[in-house]
Amino acid sequence: MHNKVLLNHKVKSVSAQHTLANIALLDGLPIEVIEELNKQCRWKWYDTNEQIIDRQAESTDVFFIVDGRVRIVIYTVGGKEITLDDFTEGKQFGEMAAIDGLPRSASVMAIQKSLLAAMPQSRFIALLTGHSIVAERVLKNMANIIRISNERIMDLSTLGAANRVHAEILRQARDNMTDEDEAFISPIPIHSEIGSRISSTRETVARVMNDLARKGFVERKKDGLIVRNIDELSQMVEDVRGD
Repeated sequence: MHNKVLLNHKVKSVSAQHTLANIALLDGLPIEVIEELNKQCRWKWYDTNEQIIDRQAESTDVFFIVDGRVRIVIYTVGGKEITLDDFTEGKQFGEMAAIDGLPRSASVMAIQKSLLAAMPQSRFIALLTGHSIVAERVLKNMANIIRISNERIMDLSTLGAANRVHAEILRQARDNMTDEDEAFISPIPIHSEIGSRISSTRETVARVMNDLARKGFVERKKDGLIVRNIDELSQMVEDVRGD
């Protein structure tokens, strides 16, 4: 009897994970709407390094990250991987193909075991037309993607490798602020991954990060990276950009 109770509790716990209640895009929607959306999604666990979307694929589902972490990447003709972004639980991806019906613009893979909910294109479009707050959030997300892309293009055109490392650490710090002038990035950014984001080498990134550590801008901890003096770091980047 005791084992049966434990089994039932485990089943309920697993089932409880299959909900979109913690997705930021859907925040504020009535619980009955969330429950209906839960039923209309396909749910799947992806293993670490498992491919979720291939660039140029003609699928149009929108994916919601309920648990885990994924990476958005593109590949050069020579096969070099360029990291565009990492998304964690509570976020979504795939909206562009759902909106315009064109092939996928990037590949996506799980970088840790991840539970995703795939919403069909037709249901996503109905969600946008039926809930203006969701449509507004999607528009703001798209605008943010364009701004970041413009900034990165400018960085590649105007900044040297060391300054691009500074700019990338600054971007990540601003997304993980713990105080007015301090941030904590977890997990610790891997040098090769930073290099992939900014079109540089792991060795260059390591050299620049060591220099930032000597100057007191960053400090490695067991579970993350402390970034200090963010205003000063920001000014360093802006001075080179000419902002």
